[in-house]
Amino acid sequence: MKEDVGTIRTLAIISHGGAGKTSLAEAMLFCAGVTTRLGKVDEGTSVMDYEPEEVKRKATISSAFNTLNWKKHQVNIIDTPGDFNFIAETKTSMQGADGVIILADAVDGIRVQTEKVWEFASEFGQPRMVFVSKMDRERADFEKTVETVQNNFGKQCVPLLIPIGSAENFRGVADILAGKAYVYEKGDSGEFEVRELPADLTERAARYREEIVERVAESDDELLEKYLESGELEPAEVKAGLRTAVRTGKLVPVACGSGVLNVGIQLLLDLVVECMPSPLDRGPLKGVLPGSGQEVLREPNPSGPFSGLVIKTISDPYAGRLSVLRIFSGGLSSDSTVYNSSKEARERFGQLLRLKGKNQEPLESAGPGEIVAVAKLKETTTLDTLCTEKEPVLFPPIELPPAIYSLSVEPKSKGDEEKIFSSLSRLMEEDLTLKLERNEETKEMILSGMGEIHIEATVDKLKRKFGVEVNLKLPKVSYKETIKGKARVQGKYKKQSGGRGQYGDCWIEMEPLPRGEGFVFQDKIVGGVIPKQYIPAVEKGIVEASLEGALAGYPVVDFKVDLVDGSFHPVDSSEMAFKIAGSMAFKKAVLEAKPTLLEPIMTMEIIVPDDCMGDIIGDLNSRRGRVLGMETKGKKQIVKANVPLAEVLKYAPDLRSMTAGRGMFTMKFSHYEEVPAQGQEKIIEASKEEEK
Repeated sequence: MKEDVGTIRTLAIISHGGAGKTSLAEAMLFCAGVTTRLGKVDEGTSVMDYEPEEVKRKATISSAFNTLNWKKHQVNIIDTPGDFNFIAETKTSMQGADGVIILADAVDGIRVQTEKVWEFASEFGQPRMVFVSKMDRERADFEKTVETVQNNFGKQCVPLLIPIGSAENFRGVADILAGKAYVYEKGDSGEFEVRELPADLTERAARYREEIVERVAESDDELLEKYLESGELEPAEVKAGLRTAVRTGKLVPVACGSGVLNVGIQLLLDLVVECMPSPLDRGPLKGVLPGSGQEVLREPNPSGPFSGLVIKTISDPYAGRLSVLRIFSGGLSSDSTVYNSSKEARERFGQLLRLKGKNQEPLESAGPGEIVAVAKLKETTTLDTLCTEKEPVLFPPIELPPAIYSLSVEPKSKGDEEKIFSSLSRLMEEDLTLKLERNEETKEMILSGMGEIHIEATVDKLKRKFGVEVNLKLPKVSYKETIKGKARVQGKYKKQSGGRGQYGDCWIEMEPLPRGEGFVFQDKIVGGVIPKQYIPAVEKGIVEASLEGALAGYPVVDFKVDLVDGSFHPVDSSEMAFKIAGSMAFKKAVLEAKPTLLEPIMTMEIIVPDDCMGDIIGDLNSRRGRVLGMETKGKKQIVKANVPLAEVLKYAPDLRSMTAGRGMFTMKFSHYEEVPAQGQEKIIEASKEEEK
């Protein structure tokens, strides 16, 4: 266990997909000597993106962890996914960090996903640092990117490092506070030469230095007083005040460089050590006492009671379940028993492990600020709190985004249904946004997630880890049928075929009910024309027949049936006969009572940039959507609308292409509405084709 908690830095690297997070992590590991060569995502040699699905897509799908040592400090890094499909993975693993490095792409700037993860950092109260990546790329523009960062995240984002050149002329980084230039050799060795600041950068460096000093002064009353009096601070005072300014959010340092070329990474690591908080800087974590809800604080003290949070679960068909947890207080050692306060269960584990990409390193013990893994906990899942049973604490779970994209899953091999359910259940242990359910109406297995890529990656993993292959297709829409008119009909079942016959006779009156009312049955029989013991059978016959409507075979809803008359035979009548009579009456009544089709309507909340509003509204209109309202949030517009489910089955990829990946949405069921006449014909025709 590391006793000096003040020398630990635990950071999450976050941003939109493709901004270079994994390349930055690889460069940090290489510079610190953890790896002997610079891992490249495009070449499939990254130690952080090691899952076959990640290598294939050249993108991070699940968070990866590693540790390096820099200038007598232990730096734990969490490389997170940037694609919205895997946003829940990013949010859960971010809880393990004390601070974050947010990447701003020097070519593409800030996307909606970057804004989303910035919000997560705000939610968790995490100090931030911005790294302007890809300075070596064509069209890289540092000044424009900083302007975008400040417009999106505030003027407290101030450069501490600025680039020397850009695109093919990018050759190094200038340190504003030190007044030095670091000019790098060609290649990716990370070797550099320290020089004086180039003349063409002095004016810009002076401007940024003034902003830095102002922000540092604002973070401390004594420094502010001195700054207001003299208009300046000593270099040592600025350096000492930096961490306070960063920790309080008064200053968000902006650095720059290139992960792929390994330029500016050592200076970034220096800033991490100097500016970013240790667990001690973050202070105590708030939890609650299980059962009472009373607030409990857990100090980052190695000698205190143990507490930690499971931030990720890795499911392996051979090694079993691996739980990754961040320790907040106390210590943990191998071969221990811990208490899961979320599940109220004791858990025992053997070896304590440190994750180093796909590899694991045995540990004897670990303390606050550390991210460790333990195998084969029976009850524990992601977001569970682990602690000591004598001094329990519960860290309330965070809210995760709802699944927004669904596909029907069917086995390629007959009889694999159970295997699919059990294997997907294992994958759902490591991915909390996956949902699997059987739609009783359409008889389909529905897999829901955050988007097309999310579900495809899950299916790839299903095949690789469990040997199960499936077909994916768009799910059927759960249409329903109802009536708009009234009907009075007779259902009579009479059968004579030697021996005892069958006789059941009932008259029913049918009428529509308001939407969402379901089914109401009323017994209005007078004088015992149908004996009491047969009346439930009539109702049962109607209920069973209502599962398949007259138009397209969908369930019939929102109707009332009054049983008003009938007759019986003292010998031939039976429950079965009256059940059949009720069913016959229902089928006749539906046809006479103006049957119609209903479709599910979803309430959607769509967040898009201003410049996409016209396209989004036009698109919603083309999907028979009804806009309920709009509101502005910064440079984003939030559109609320009701849209038929049939029109938005593929909305996730469609919105991505309409907004160049800058749009987001959530969707939930609202109600059922009548399908327009033209649409009804198509649905009825399609159901007839399916029956063939």
